[in-house]
Amino acid sequence: MRTMRSTKCPWAFLGVAGALVMLVTAVHVFMVPILPSSLDYFGAGRGIGRPRNVLPGVGVVDSRLRGQFPSDSYGAVTYRGAPWKAGIGRWLAGCDAGLSVVNITEFIGTKQCEQDCNGQGVCNYELGECRCFHGYAGKRCEEVQKVECNLPSSQEWPVGRWIVSICPAQCDTTRAMCFCGPGTKYPDRPVAEACGFKTILPEKPDDPKLTDWKTPDPDVFTTNKSKPGWCNVNPEDVYSSKVKFKEECDCKYDGLWGRFCETRVECSCINQCSGHGHCRGGFCQCDSGYFGIDCSMPSIYSVAYGLPSWLQPPMNLPDLKNISSSSIDVKVVAKKKRPLIYVYDLPAEFDSHLLEGRHYKFQCVNRIYDDKNRTIWTQQLYGAQIALYESILASPHRTLNGDEADYFYVPVLDSCLITRSDDAPHLQMPRELRLRSYHTLEYYRMAYDHIAQQYPYWNRTSGRDHIWFFSWDEGACYAPKEIWNSMMLVHWGNTNTKHKNSTTAYWADNWNYIPIDRRGDHPCFDPRKDLVLPAWKEPNPAAIWLKLWARALKYNFYRTRNNRTTLFYFNGNLGPAYKDGRHEDTYSMGIRQKLAAEFGSTPDKQGKLGRQHTTNVTVTYLRSEKYYEELASSIFCGVLPGDGWSGRMEDSMLQGCIPVIIQDGIFLPYENVLNYNSFAVRIQEDDIPNLIRILGGINETQIEFMLRNVRQIWQRFFYRDSILLEAQRQKRLFSEEAPWSVEVSKLDKVDDAFATFIQVLHYKLYNDPWRQGVLQKMETGLPDICSKAS
Repeated sequence: MRTMRSTKCPWAFLGVAGALVMLVTAVHVFMVPILPSSLDYFGAGRGIGRPRNVLPGVGVVDSRLRGQFPSDSYGAVTYRGAPWKAGIGRWLAGCDAGLSVVNITEFIGTKQCEQDCNGQGVCNYELGECRCFHGYAGKRCEEVQKVECNLPSSQEWPVGRWIVSICPAQCDTTRAMCFCGPGTKYPDRPVAEACGFKTILPEKPDDPKLTDWKTPDPDVFTTNKSKPGWCNVNPEDVYSSKVKFKEECDCKYDGLWGRFCETRVECSCINQCSGHGHCRGGFCQCDSGYFGIDCSMPSIYSVAYGLPSWLQPPMNLPDLKNISSSSIDVKVVAKKKRPLIYVYDLPAEFDSHLLEGRHYKFQCVNRIYDDKNRTIWTQQLYGAQIALYESILASPHRTLNGDEADYFYVPVLDSCLITRSDDAPHLQMPRELRLRSYHTLEYYRMAYDHIAQQYPYWNRTSGRDHIWFFSWDEGACYAPKEIWNSMMLVHWGNTNTKHKNSTTAYWADNWNYIPIDRRGDHPCFDPRKDLVLPAWKEPNPAAIWLKLWARALKYNFYRTRNNRTTLFYFNGNLGPAYKDGRHEDTYSMGIRQKLAAEFGSTPDKQGKLGRQHTTNVTVTYLRSEKYYEELASSIFCGVLPGDGWSGRMEDSMLQGCIPVIIQDGIFLPYENVLNYNSFAVRIQEDDIPNLIRILGGINETQIEFMLRNVRQIWQRFFYRDSILLEAQRQKRLFSEEAPWSVEVSKLDKVDDAFATFIQVLHYKLYNDPWRQGVLQKMETGLPDICSKAS
């Protein structure tokens, strides 16, 4: 990072302040690379839907709104094409669309960091604190840490006990990653996990190979072409089949491509550093003057090295030579729309380090890059956390002024942490309770300690206006008690009314054993304050648009069900009775097992079909290559839990199939705000034997009505905004668009998952009783009828 050049003439910077005012006002988004698709939340919607129940505890909507936006015979009020619960839809239809633009004063950072973080970090110009790269620490990032790959060795374990970072070669101790090292032809080639250790061949042909974690494999380092070398073999020789190679060795680390990691490529970073920096393994190294996890936050220094010619000269500017030793506030005015969200720039251990140090490139990110730096979308269900984070940062709803903010987003990347627990010695789970859930709880608690001590915003409302994302299988069940007042974003809306304890079959995620003095006695989900968000689904054009939506238009797919030959469809793991099934009886809380016992269409291990199996019902564990087509050819599709939540709701919605939800007391995405009766069916777990009778009782008119609603709102279960942000970045790099980009751009510009999230926040802003005192002080531009909605 360049340091600020000194000058004897402060007039050289006379244009900076005024230019910054105009620049921020012009782009609205803190100089992010593009304007996201979610800018237009406020157009008119199309009328559909039949909601019933009102969100509990929101009060009575003003009678004038009730008269202006009456509900239909099913209790529905429609807003922007979605069937909302009546009170929510009524307020949104009457107030959200009419919200005027507000002028917000933004504070631009001026506090310099000592020695510019020694080039080993990024300066937070708001606080004057360094955010150090992985492996560096200290006030000036002057300390080089030694992050080992291996646990202590012993006679039994010469390299140390197994851990993901285990390394028989050269350890990069800034990241705890293993490489071939000095003395080899390719010293920078990774030797990750099983690659560097002896392989134990199976005794029987069908048994799997095992790894001897106690014995390094000398063949990995050999120059003998007859042995499966890795560190010395030429890629060309392998690609031409001239030499052998070890199958367990591959290119696991991000930023490298090719069978032998021979090509350096773009890494995955938040918003790819917004065009104001470059991505180093997951951590954005920002250009001079910019900061934040995605380099989207400007400082007074960010325009000092190049003033755009179209900007007018400023009116005044402080002497930049004295800024580092003063408390000068530089302000600009930007046009925004509520709700305004302040995003904490947390210390790097809560986000950037978790990305930079990950050992598997696919872990916790929704995309990586190929050898030509083109986007490859992942099937990582937890990628929603990255997608939402990117959209918030690039959104016009984001503010740099915490005093003006309506909400505060705390970006702890638990999707990265929980997948990485115990992957290196420095990330070992707490010894007293070796649970990934407890490990993550402690991270959230440390983040709480940081913001409560360093910022004034938490104590103003006891955290009620703060937002945390718990993306893992059981959501916020293991949230620390200190933050439970906040809004929790989850994928698992378990109210604990029926399933009262941990429901996971995986021991390391079980939260039952977390001490009550750490977790408290809260449920997993409170529908009065929390929100279930959709899981991430990749923008696969072949699976989604080129097949389903093209067919929908060509065959009038949603107005008739002639093309839908299957009454009910479920494809997934069915438990221990089936081949390759999860062996735990507690998997899926036993629900998938009950479904298969009644309607299994594929023989189990004993050759038996379900007791009520029939030709127009598919319940199978055999994953089909035509999975998406089979969903799209079905009327109803099963939404059942896995180890906590699964992605079956999103699969159903994206393929136009009516979801059939079988999980008692557990909310699905937006279920506490949208009316699921308009497009989904709920079956009680005890009614599984009556499933076909219940579905058969739904008449043709109701089926066509629900199918139309699914088509109207499916994009609310899809992170289109984040995908289009990436599409614009890719478009600037390449002259032609990727197929996924072309197909996403063709979609109707209707509200997606992020737009729905913003609408819910806006509604809550004016309908949470505790906010009324705060709102009296706001100059929102809302008419009285809306500001008095509750």
